[in-house]
Amino acid sequence: MNNGPISRYPFARDIPAGDNRERHVCGDCGWIHYINPNIVVGAVCTWEDKILLCKRAIEPRHGYWTVPAGFMEEGESTVEGAARETLEEACARIEIDALIGIYNIPRISQVHMMYRARMTGPEMGAGEESLDVKLFAWEDIPWDEIAFPSGVWALKHYHETKDLTAFQPFDNPEIDRHRSRPVG
Repeated sequence: MNNGPISRYPFARDIPAGDNRERHVCGDCGWIHYINPNIVVGAVCTWEDKILLCKRAIEPRHGYWTVPAGFMEEGESTVEGAARETLEEACARIEIDALIGIYNIPRISQVHMMYRARMTGPEMGAGEESLDVKLFAWEDIPWDEIAFPSGVWALKHYHETKDLTAFQPFDNPEIDRHRSRPVG
């Protein structure tokens, strides 16, 4: 039995054959570790004429308000992720109405996709990642206390497009049919 240190793969930054940029490449086996942008999904959610915001209980931006949003999980669509994040952060169920914005943030290697959504009922509450949740009239939104620029952009795009006919996002049933786990 070997009680020595666990061997580490000798990863180095290199340009793999057929590629055009440096990647993390294993010097022993040639395995390439791709580091790609993270996708954040969220929704500007409404109940009647008010907008749902969550006060963050976690860093970054602890104590600031945000639209419910977070990183996608493996095996879910962007629509499913936005609905899950809303349920986790605000204990609210939603119906997605339209995609209102895609925000590229290359400096932190993220892409944010924000949807317009309606709450299915007035029920809401602070989830594990929220200190508080509240419905705000447009004129009462605490703009100086919004956590992230993408939240401000999404709120403004919501306001600019709220009266337009919705573009209905959909999950391709042909793809969903081939999933290895149940949807939902």
